[in-house]
Amino acid sequence: MAAVPADGGSPVYGSDFLQLDAREAPAGGKADWLAGRLRQAIADGRLAVGSRLPPTRVLAAELRLSRGAVTEAYRQLTEDGHVEGRRRGGTVVVAAPLAPPAVPARTRPPGPLRDGGGERSARAGTLFARAPGADVFDALRAAHARVDFTPGQPDLAAFPRAAWVRAERAVLAELSLDHLGYGDPRGAPRLRRAVADWLARSRGIRVEPDEVLIVAGTAQALTLLHPVLRADGIDGVAVEDPGSLGTRQHLQNGGLATPPVPVDDDGIRVDTLRASTARAVLLTPAHQFPTGVVTSGERRRELLRWAQDGGLILEDDYDAEHRYDRPPVPALRALLADQVCYMGSVSKLLAPALRIGWMVPPPRYRDALTDAKRFADLGNAVLPQLVLAHLMESGALDRHLRLLRGRHRRRRDAMIDAITAHLPGAHVHGAAAGLHLTLTYVPDVPDTELAAAALARGVKCQPLSWHRQQPGRPGLVLGYAATPTGIIAEGVTAIGEAMRELA
Repeated sequence: MAAVPADGGSPVYGSDFLQLDAREAPAGGKADWLAGRLRQAIADGRLAVGSRLPPTRVLAAELRLSRGAVTEAYRQLTEDGHVEGRRRGGTVVVAAPLAPPAVPARTRPPGPLRDGGGERSARAGTLFARAPGADVFDALRAAHARVDFTPGQPDLAAFPRAAWVRAERAVLAELSLDHLGYGDPRGAPRLRRAVADWLARSRGIRVEPDEVLIVAGTAQALTLLHPVLRADGIDGVAVEDPGSLGTRQHLQNGGLATPPVPVDDDGIRVDTLRASTARAVLLTPAHQFPTGVVTSGERRRELLRWAQDGGLILEDDYDAEHRYDRPPVPALRALLADQVCYMGSVSKLLAPALRIGWMVPPPRYRDALTDAKRFADLGNAVLPQLVLAHLMESGALDRHLRLLRGRHRRRRDAMIDAITAHLPGAHVHGAAAGLHLTLTYVPDVPDTELAAAALARGVKCQPLSWHRQQPGRPGLVLGYAATPTGIIAEGVTAIGEAMRELA
């Protein structure tokens, strides 16, 4: 029942639930007010994972708000990934609280850290205190975080489960017995045809199905290339700097040197590439990782002249489908087939767990790579290949990509807005396409310390220096595709707090 003030004024309505007081809600903004209060309660731990929110009818009656305002607040929280509707189970909190701020590494006192925040800070400091080893990405994946800005992660919640199941049923209904045996090590012919069509219409690459080799992602493509390149007298592959640490590790694991070549606003410096005497180079020309630079037309012409003089280009087209504010950029493979080995996958488009990718090698390497694939695993699993082919043929994959572009654009915009608000002076790179942003900043704060301080606050990201071999400006690489907009704002806010304490 409402309490009546002693002065005879209007009754005060509130709720025991989180001590909410509807008088605080601004006129015309009651749903946003309620959503904000609930987000804060989730962030500070008052609403733990598994907590059930009151039914909309009940909370609306307690707060004397319209049921529509409460329903709208719950809808916002659902879209942000804070809660989940479970029919008869009600609306349940599914987001973990943000980790409490910890003492930054520079000022942390010596001695054992017994509190939970201190232990998190110690683990974060250990992860970023040394040069990244082969297991660094495994360790980062295992680290607990409320907000995960790991670059390259697609929105796994958007995986088209219903479309996949329909395609799987269609494939099984028409499956011949031959498809249950060992397949062609080059990949299922149906998928190679579908990939050839996909590349023609989306990347400008015109190839025959027999030119396509199905692999278990770009990682396997690089592994298959190691012995083939060495047999051709290539003992090193130049790489972009900054450039992907993971790709560099794969090349080095195969015994190949990785001389760095700097990247500027037009792409890789071809003059430096020529001076390196490297016979091969690995590039991400459509959306350079991690800077987001698109290789300019003049730089592309320089690259093609370098390749025509005997150089080999390994083109990693890792996220070219994801673009928002610019027209498509043709693949280098579409311009010079004999000197470009093209690689792509569905890891960023559907899910890394599928382990399906493709490569279109120069003709001289095709047989050797087929042999390498045969002796590696006899070919990818056939059933997932056929399901993917069905999705490509039916147009379901194109529809999924259109859905992702809209969702990713909203999340990218949310991250840019949050960086503008909480990291003033930071410079954002690579916003026109991809699944991540790279930011550089002016304060003399090592990016490994900033990444450690962010992780201690429950935010996972990668320091830009991990992806450099040569000195350069500090920065962070922040993936946004897998994170709802509300959580993006919380994560960037925590990074801003860490920056102010360290600066």
